[in-house]
Parts: sequence; C-alpha cells; structure tokens
Amino acid sequence: MDINFARKASQKLGRLCLVGFLAIAVGPPAIAQKTDSLSDQQVEDIVRRSYQYVAMYNVIQKEIVTKGLNKSFANAELLDHTMKGIARPNNDTLYQMITLDLRNEPVIVEYPAIDSKFVALETSGYAHYCDVPLLSAKGGFKKPIKVLFYTDRTKGYRGEKIKGVDRIIKADGDFFYAFLRAMPHQSDRQRMERVVKALQDVKVVPLSQFNGKPAKVFDAPKFPAPGKTDADVFANNLLEVMQFVFNHTTFDPKNEMDQAVLAAYEPLGVAPGQTFDPSKIAKLDSAQFRKIAEEVAKKALAAMSDKAVQKKITPKMFMPKGETDLETLVIVSVAGPIGVPAYVARYLPSSAKGGQPMNAKNDYVLKMSKDQLPPAKAFWSLTLYDLKNGFFVPNEQKKYSVGENAGYKLNKDGGIEIYVSEKKPDGVPEENWLPINRSDVDLDPMFRIYEPDAKKMKTWKVPQFEMLKALTAN
Repeated sequence: MDINFARKASQKLGRLCLVGFLAIAVGPPAIAQKTDSLSDQQVEDIVRRSYQYVAMYNVIQKEIVTKGLNKSFANAELLDHTMKGIARPNNDTLYQMITLDLRNEPVIVEYPAIDSKFVALETSGYAHYCDVPLLSAKGGFKKPIKVLFYTDRTKGYRGEKIKGVDRIIKADGDFFYAFLRAMPHQSDRQRMERVVKALQDVKVVPLSQFNGKPAKVFDAPKFPAPGKTDADVFANNLLEVMQFVFNHTTFDPKNEMDQAVLAAYEPLGVAPGQTFDPSKIAKLDSAQFRKIAEEVAKKALAAMSDKAVQKKITPKMFMPKGETDLETLVIVSVAGPIGVPAYVARYLPSSAKGGQPMNAKNDYVLKMSKDQLPPAKAFWSLTLYDLKNGFFVPNEQKKYSVGENAGYKLNKDGGIEIYVSEKKPDGVPEENWLPINRSDVDLDPMFRIYEPDAKKMKTWKVPQFEMLKALTAN
C-alpha cells in the first residue's frame, strides 16, 4: 500500500520500453447491443473506465477472504526483511484494518484515543475514491470517537442521528475498506505498546448491538471470484464483477466519470439494480480483454516513469470523487491501489550524487543540515531497500530506516549524517546507521514525509548520498 510509484513502475516494466502515456477519452464509444464484436478502441475505453473498480474489487475481496467482514485486525509488530509480499513495504506505521459490510444495517466503529504523533483513517469502496476523514493533524484521535458508517442502500437507516455516536460517514460502497495507519514510536518501546494496544482495542459494533439488542444474523454475500491479477478479472468474469460492483456502489448522476462507466456497460447488459444473468449479457472476447488490460497497465506504468506525469497527477492521487480524474485513477489503480493523498504523506526516492546507482559494494553517507531536513509536520524517515525487488536490506540488527520512529540523533547544529555501510563508523550513533552486507546489490533509499509542509515542499530538494571509501575490505 505505501509505494514509490516511479520505482515500482520501473520494477514492473523491467526491460520493456513503451512510448507515450494514457490518453483520456472524451466519452465512451458507441457499442452495439450485446455483440461479440468490439473494436480494440471500444475495449480500451471499457478497460480504462473499469480499472479502478476491478483493482479495488480484488483488493477488498482478498481482505475479506483473509480477515472477514466487520472484524478488526491490527498489526502488533513492524515488518522486517522476511516480508516478500509487496515491494517497498512500510516500516514506519502500524495498521488496523476493517472491511465493513453495510448492506443490512449501519456499523459503528469505536476508536480509542491513540498516543501517536501521526494517525490517519483512510477509507475507500470499490470506486477507489479515497478519503481521510480522521487525521491526527486535524485533531483526530485525541479522544475516543464512535463513527457510524452507512450507504444509500443500508436497510432501515437514512442518516439520522444516533445517541452516543460522534460522527456519521456516508460511504459510497456497501463493502467499504476503513483502516488506520499510525506511527508506533518504535524508539520508545512503552509508547509503542500503548499504540499497539489502542489499535487492537478498536471495536466494530453493528447498530442493533450498539442499541443493546441481539446482533442480527444475515446471509453471507455471494461474491464473484476475484482474480489473481486484475487482468484475470478482465478476461474471465468482468461483467459479473461489474454487475456486483454496480449493485453495491453509489453513482452520482451529475458526475461525468460515473455516468460514463454506466453508459459503457449498459449496452453489454449490465446496469445498477439488476441480477446477473449470463444469458442476457454480451459475450466478450476473453483474449482481447486480457491483452488490452495488460496493455493499459503497461502504458500506465510507463506514464508513471515520466516526471512530468508524476508532477501532474501527484496532487490528484488518492483523492475523493470530484478531486481526481480518470488518468490518475488508472495509474494509481495499476501501480498500487489504496494510499494516502499528498497532503498526508509523500514518498520520494533518494540517490547518489552524480546519478550513479548505489551498490552494497560501497559505503555511503547522506548529510543534511537543519535546513535540509525533510519538511514534515509529523515525522519523516529514510528507508533502505534493494532496487531490484524493493525489499528491506537484510541485516542482523533488523534496522531498515532512520527517523524519529525508528530513532535518530541530530548533531549539535540540528542536522544529521546517515551512513549506509557494512561497518558502523566510529563515533556514529547506532540510530543513524543503516547496515548492509557487502555484496553486488543495488540499493534504493526512500524518504517518507508524513504531513508534509506544502509551502516548504515546493522548494525542498531531496538530499543525495556521497560514496565513501569502503569501511571494510570487499
């Protein structure tokens, strides 16, 4: 979920060279009623307008399979180098996750006060419009809060006030992902224990139970099969998935993108409120849809490698409906669904001076004066990965980052020197050292800046490493 998109794009593309980036179609091309014959242009328009839904369907369904519905799950420990499931995992924050089922009654989530400098509640449904309704920077989590979630389709509830509920959030999807990320204060073990306990104390309570009545029992939802990849859905059961998504998502009649995706699917026999009937839908060319879905994904990743595209879409990444666009949604859905908007966190790669790749055959130092420190209102960190896979660099110390969370020591002038080396240099604080094993492995350091100062970010330049003579023999 925490990804530097340009680097992940490079990783996914490998040796592939692609020119150009996604163009935005003005509207969906006309499609013949229930036809097997669709042009590549028509299929591409369908794929692009569907990608946000397909990607988030896969994300949410996989969470449901592993963690269930209306159940709270919290990490108790930070990830280490044994984590191989995702590229560039986060070693700064702990997570508390819930997938809500809002079909039959509202659900109330009881959040305790959390003793952390940084806590964010992120939410999203199948539509992949992200929101951050609670943030520590805006006074969130200073005291316990009870939040009620519902949708337009929630039975027996239309947004009325409920005694004892502090906030009401109208979700855009019946199956809704709500999760916290919190700085655990790893360098202060007692405080970290308090943060972990708070995350584990989050409670999920259906409204009936909240009102002192027995919890209602409902039939388990029948989900279409998710895909191992997004392309699998496009090839195997796209119309079934989209019918399910349409039935459990709120679409705005005044929103152009909402209406365009509905218009693209109506000729195919899929529309909100219908029961999926294979005999009444178009028969799609599975190979054609897979091929074009993979092409759209490759183009999106290639576009993300373009610095001009990065600059253009960054303010619109992981934003609510009306504050983003189709190009941005396609790219973030391909590169890594679910994340925080730029005003909550920024992820920026560092490098060696002169543009040479950093390699574990050498040692390095990064020097920052007080004025060069990342402009974070909450906290910042520098995490070290291997470039090829995006995994933490293994080391006996299990030390993968430098920053306030993992620990650091500023010098007498308020600056810092961070060393990447096999051997800790004499006089360098343990906190400021990122250990490596001497080997031919390219390195990929990345800054994370939580609650960035928008004004200062306009002029702040990412500091670069200087290569040192190896402190130990090769």
